[in-house]
Amino acid sequence: MYENKRLGLLFVLPFLLGILAFKLFPFVMSFALSFTRYDVMDPPVWVGLDNYRELFTDDPLFQRSLGVTLWFTALAVPLRVGFALFIAHVLNFKLRGINFFRSAFYLPSILGGSIAVAVLWRFIFARNGLVNGVLGQFGIEPVAWLADETWSMWTVVLLFTWQFGSAMVIFLAALQNVPQSLYEAAEIDGASQWQQFTRITVPLITPVIFFNVIMQMVHAFQEFNGPYMVTEGGPLHSTYVLALYIYDQSFRYFNLGYGSALSWVLFALVAALAALSVWSSRYWVFYAGEKETRK
Repeated sequence: MYENKRLGLLFVLPFLLGILAFKLFPFVMSFALSFTRYDVMDPPVWVGLDNYRELFTDDPLFQRSLGVTLWFTALAVPLRVGFALFIAHVLNFKLRGINFFRSAFYLPSILGGSIAVAVLWRFIFARNGLVNGVLGQFGIEPVAWLADETWSMWTVVLLFTWQFGSAMVIFLAALQNVPQSLYEAAEIDGASQWQQFTRITVPLITPVIFFNVIMQMVHAFQEFNGPYMVTEGGPLHSTYVLALYIYDQSFRYFNLGYGSALSWVLFALVAALAALSVWSSRYWVFYAGEKETRK
């Protein structure tokens, strides 16, 4: 038995070393560096809470990027979760060739986060790109998707929404576990398809909806490729999300102490919103076998 345990530990050792070296150590070091001035070339200089004091009281770009990040999350997460649920509901029907369509709709989640797709997205929404070309066929004037503050955010949001495949697969698994007998009983009672969806499907999959909302919210706060490659944070910082600001401070200006402080503010914000979501779940998430009546 002891030999088996040693063999098991040996197999998981590379994973544990990877966690320690690439996750835990940078996590702890970033917290320590957030209280210093550090430019990589010189030793860190302890400054206490100066970095945090500066970003909250004397950094309008931080406030701007924080507002952009919150706005991006508020737009992108409902769209991505809602679209994933809609497509999963459609793909839940037993139709000929349905497996092909499930694979096709999942594919963007594999490719969407890549740099190549982000560059392609930039060309699609360029002034002479595919989208404006299609709009021109209907007599619509070209839209400055990447140069207008109003539309630039939507190009990044649409790229994020397009990568809905992972959430869709999770929703599809949840939908296939809903008992068919409930739908049959509702149909006998004269319930419409919409009533079946809102009164049976949605309440039974609220735990999965909650899980996807949390995961997509965390992902949205960390979004980097889209704003960086598609709009470069512009125009006029309209898509300058906090992750992009952290990157610039840390690796463009080599102000790693300040960048670490920004990272921990982002971490605290995501943790606070996740905790708020968990607290609110008691009022709208229903688990199978739950006996308590919620007020």
